[in-house]
Amino acid sequence: MAYDYDPQNIFARILRGEIPNDTVLETDHTLAFRDIRPQTPHHVLVIPKGAYVCFDHFAAEASAEEIVDFHRTAAKVCADLGIGPGEGGNGYRTVSNAGLDAVQEVPHYHMHILAGRPLGPMLSQRD
Repeated sequence: MAYDYDPQNIFARILRGEIPNDTVLETDHTLAFRDIRPQTPHHVLVIPKGAYVCFDHFAAEASAEEIVDFHRTAAKVCADLGIGPGEGGNGYRTVSNAGLDAVQEVPHYHMHILAGRPLGPMLSQRD
């Protein structure tokens, strides 16, 4: 499936420096920054610098270097925040929404790292 990337989305504008952000970590291929509406004490967004709409688009079309850099950057963010259970932290959740049913708000692939309080069940139960 072909994806139509909107170069005017807010994350593309952040990457171009048109909108400021609270950078946590930046590499050649990845930017991690604090969410402007945090849902937890630690709420960091990790985005690739390439024009990818969602996870499957990124996984299918990004270079191996971009994919490795993205995941290593996310791991370093967790380590730097001290939230990883292997590092003595209480853990974290990663979330990536794709498409309408998942309520993806920005059409640029991004992963939320959420931590700093108990997060409850992954999905609420519906009748």
